[in-house]
Amino acid sequence: MESRRLGRSGLYVSEITYGNWLTHGELVERDIALACIRAALDAGITTFDTADVYAQGAAEQVLGDALRTVTRSSVEIATKVCLPTGDGPNDRGLSRKHILESCHASLRRLGTDYVDLYQAHRFDENTPLDETLIAFDDLVRQGKVLYLGVSEWTAPQIEAALRIAADLGLRSRIVANQPQYNMLWRVIEPEVLPLCEREGIGQMVFQPLAQGVLTGKYQPGRPLPADSRATSGGRAPRFIGRVLGPALLERVQQLRPLAEDAGLSMARFAVAWTLQTSGVSSAIIGASRPEQVTENAGAAGVRLPGALLTKVDEVLGDLIDRDPAKTARMMSVKPEWSRPA
Repeated sequence: MESRRLGRSGLYVSEITYGNWLTHGELVERDIALACIRAALDAGITTFDTADVYAQGAAEQVLGDALRTVTRSSVEIATKVCLPTGDGPNDRGLSRKHILESCHASLRRLGTDYVDLYQAHRFDENTPLDETLIAFDDLVRQGKVLYLGVSEWTAPQIEAALRIAADLGLRSRIVANQPQYNMLWRVIEPEVLPLCEREGIGQMVFQPLAQGVLTGKYQPGRPLPADSRATSGGRAPRFIGRVLGPALLERVQQLRPLAEDAGLSMARFAVAWTLQTSGVSSAIIGASRPEQVTENAGAAGVRLPGALLTKVDEVLGDLIDRDPAKTARMMSVKPEWSRPA
């Protein structure tokens, strides 16, 4: 496992981050979740990503329990705040009240005095941005948060936050962005990536496998694998359904020879592809079985030649989505991506 700097900050993160969206506390049993985290540690992964809203806090609890025997300084823990964690009007968003209360609750569940990276899970149109940034800055000053990040913010939103933080003379600034990014979904490329590279903000990208579709296990004209997330309970099938269209699955199968030429499984090929993009610090993988962690972690350190990256673009062609207006709108996929109703 190799490490990369998170943007221009002094923080190093592992090239592969282990994340637990849709898994811990929701899709997989606790014992399996703990085994996945052990597999991540065995693979050399040091960076772990979660959120207060994942399984309504259960994901943070499982992660905290699993890391309790690990030297705290040897891992980087990232979590998020914004999405609803309750039914009350103050149980969501980026108000000072919700940020401070959610941070303290996350620290309790994670069993730690601080988080390495605290991220605004979405942009909050209903809270003044200066209120949000001052609350985050206070947590940094208190030592409860070391670095700040955002997730699924547009370029104008990130730019406004940087400007306001500078105008207010805040000690902290955004150093990380967590967007969805993979071979198919590239909406950050036109605007977000150039801005972040200029401003020294590193990308920690999620869904590098497009919900598992880029592994090639979902094949056109065949039943969905019985042991896959597409046939599991919970919310997973809703998210995966948006990338199971026959046209898309046909095109994904055409990537298989490219992966084989590189000596990689399709899963490693897809994760490694994201790590070739300038500005990407880490790719976040999820797993429902320990062997998936080990497999996907093998993408670390892989370098793909430019000619191979060009071939990926040629194969996927018009199925690639680069529309920056779709930032934070992950369900707004091209019609060819989705299964017929």
